[in-house]
Amino acid sequence: MATDALTLSDIDAYYGDSHVLHQVSLRLREGRLLGLLGRNGAGKSTCMNVAVGLLPPRRGAVELFGMRVTARSPEVIAAQGVALVPQGRRIFRSLTVRENLTVAARKPRAGAPYSWTLEAVFATFPRLAERRAQTAGFLSGGEQQMLAIGRALMANPRVLLMDEPSEGLAPQIVAEVVSTIRKLKEQGLSILLVEQNAKLVFDLADDVVILNTGRVVLDAPAQQLKRDGIDLHQHLGVY
Repeated sequence: MATDALTLSDIDAYYGDSHVLHQVSLRLREGRLLGLLGRNGAGKSTCMNVAVGLLPPRRGAVELFGMRVTARSPEVIAAQGVALVPQGRRIFRSLTVRENLTVAARKPRAGAPYSWTLEAVFATFPRLAERRAQTAGFLSGGEQQMLAIGRALMANPRVLLMDEPSEGLAPQIVAEVVSTIRKLKEQGLSILLVEQNAKLVFDLADDVVILNTGRVVLDAPAQQLKRDGIDLHQHLGVY
């Protein structure tokens, strides 16, 4: 039976007086990819912020491999093996590619199936290897996204959170990002993927959760949803 890598249980979260998440529960099982879908403002990024400790919930619990980490600091949660690829990339624009990667480096845990080093990241993203000495602010959007993913991998995480990794990218670059995510999943990494691109999610995900106005409206295996059919217009406003 698969272990739960990350769980959010009955989470209520607020920004000031604004109630954003309403008893949200989701479960990412070890070695699987959970796709989190929803319209703009549905609460997807807020779930990420709660999971990594950037937004302490008012109620509910966050657990990482069975260990309660509710309202722990982002540093403590990161040290337990969680890495975030944030929306908008948020690379260190004044540092070189190499410096962006090395600043995030952590040693892999004992028994980890894969070890992420500079060489491993450069092998995964050859364009970053070619630009290793270049200042990151001068990279293209696609290269910056590769750098954001590579930086997260340098932490050798057990759980990888990805917030809108295809946002603003050309189709060819999106295809490269999708290929990378698929390889990470094959290596056994547990991945929580937030996306507006429903097709991308259904191509990659084992399980899918859909949020609407801060509430879970659907939680099911991706294959079941494909088999039974799902009205994406109803839930996401897309066809």
